[in-house]
Formats: sequence, structure tokens, C-alpha cells
Amino acid sequence: MTLILPKDYDSKLTIRETEEAIRYIRETFQDELSAELNLQRMSAPMFVRHSSGLNDDLNGVETPVHFTAKDLGDERIEIVHSLAKWKRLALKKYGFGMHEGLYTNMNAIRKDEDMDNFHSIYVDQWDWEKVIAKEERTEATLKATVKQIFKVIKHMEHEVWYKYPQAVHHLPDEIHFVTTQELEDRWPELTPMEREDKIAKELGCVFVMKIGDKLQRSGERHDGRAPDYDDWALNGDIIFWYEPLGCKLEVSSMGIRVSEKSLAEQLKKAGAEERAKLPFHRALLAGELPYTIGGGIGQSRLCMLLLGKAHVGEVQASLWPESMREECDKVGIHLL
Repeated sequence: MTLILPKDYDSKLTIRETEEAIRYIRETFQDELSAELNLQRMSAPMFVRHSSGLNDDLNGVETPVHFTAKDLGDERIEIVHSLAKWKRLALKKYGFGMHEGLYTNMNAIRKDEDMDNFHSIYVDQWDWEKVIAKEERTEATLKATVKQIFKVIKHMEHEVWYKYPQAVHHLPDEIHFVTTQELEDRWPELTPMEREDKIAKELGCVFVMKIGDKLQRSGERHDGRAPDYDDWALNGDIIFWYEPLGCKLEVSSMGIRVSEKSLAEQLKKAGAEERAKLPFHRALLAGELPYTIGGGIGQSRLCMLLLGKAHVGEVQASLWPESMREECDKVGIHLL
């Protein structure tokens, strides 16, 4: 647990004003995102059957919260980590056409998360997914979509400034693109997260591309990424340099999703070939699912970014160690 305590912190807004700003940002952003990407809001599950293979295993080491239900026998039911795979099935099930998509309000519990200024065991994000053509599974498509999302975030900055000029955190005017291999080549002596800090500070906002596969110089991965939703050659994270805390702030993880070929290759690389027997994976390998692009955008992270907050606990109600609450209170960071 690493906690950053900024000097002379001023939250600008009271707790009640902050709550009003949270409501405004969430309602406005989802409307603008859905219009920009042609997305329809859909209802989504909070839990899935373990046997479906639909849950996101994140970095492969996190254990989902799970339970059994009286009328479902002994089957293990899991709280979702994200809806990365469920969305792709939903696009087929609900008859979405080419360049149509969905978004949903996703709430998750990640009990193994290391808590700090940005990380909570409670996760709230907009999960979105959109149908694309097979020939659109390209870097150009990925970059164009990233620019659309950045455009909506920038517009939200202006909207928030109009309502809360004293509180808005100003963002850079442009998003840049860099690969994880380029970062390793430039700073081989640094850790992957240190490289992200360096490039974010240099450029202001950056989309770090190609996360999940091994890097050429070190043979290590830049970061863990499940093998069965993002194509590791066509994915990335939107990262801002966050001056209030002097470090990077990631607001979105996204990518073009695996094809039949890339799924088989990535399952092999991850030593997870047994997943090919699960219902979702069988359908994908059989070519029964649409080609898609999708991702998640952190709701609390976005509120934190736009309002210049020092801790995600200022914009979401979660549980925190008492020692963290006490340290935050001392410097004027009031956790909900």
C-alpha cells in the first residue's frame, strides 16, 4: 500500500458539491460517449457462472469473490472482475449490427487489489464494446477510436469547467501513441510502471500500446493482460500525467479483441490452452462471434481526473484501512 499525500492539498469542493459534480460527470459523459461511438446502454450482470468462462482473470493471479445460490445447486457463482467477454456475446445475442455497440455501468469487486490513491477493491467503470469488420482489426482503427474517446474526455473538461471553474483539472490538448517496446528500448533500466510515469510526464497524455506479450529486450511482460479478450498486438491504456500527485493516472484499458487465430496463439503463450473447451472460447474459435473493439473507462478515475482529487476515495464510497483514513484526514483528503 503506497499512499501519496500532496502538500497543501485543497479539494476545492465540499463533499456535497463533489457528489453533485460526480452525478453530473457520470450522466453527461456516458451520453456523450454513446453518441460519439454509436453505443446503446444495456443491462449487464454483476455475477456469472464459473463454468461459463466469462469472467475476466485480469493478470491471472486475482481470485474473484464467489458464492453459491440456493436455487442453483453447488455451482460456483463469481462476482465479475470486468465484462470484457460478456459484452462480445451480448452483441451477438442482441443482434447488434456493423459499427453498432453497447455500453453498460459495470460494478465489480477486486478483493486482491493493492489499495492506494488510485486503486480500490470496488471498481466502477463504463464497459463498452462495438462491432467492427475483420479488415478493421488494425492499428489505424485502434488509434482512431482512442482519439474519439480522448475527444469526449476533453469536451467533459470544458463542461466541468463551466459548472465548477474553481475545481476543474486542466488536461493536455493532444493524446500521443507509444508502444511498450519503444518504452523498453528508451528506458531499459526502468520498470514498466516507471517508464509509464516518464512518458506521461513528457507528453501529458499517452496511449501505451501492445500490452500482454513479452518484450524483446528483457523477455518480461510490460504488464499482465488476460489472453482471451484483448489482442495483445492491438490494445493499450490511456494514461494522463497527473500533476496533483506527481505521477501517471490510467483512465482506460481497451483494445481490438482477439480473433480466432490470436486467441489460440495467446492461450498457448499463457499456458491456458484448457480454456479453449469453455463455451465462450469454443464459440469464438468456431468463428461464431463478431469481431469487436472495446474497453473499460473508470468512472471514479475520470471524476478524480477532472476534479483534481487526490484520492479515488473522494469520489467513490468504498472501504479503506483505518490508517489510510487517518493519514488522509490529516492533510484534508476526506474519504467518502
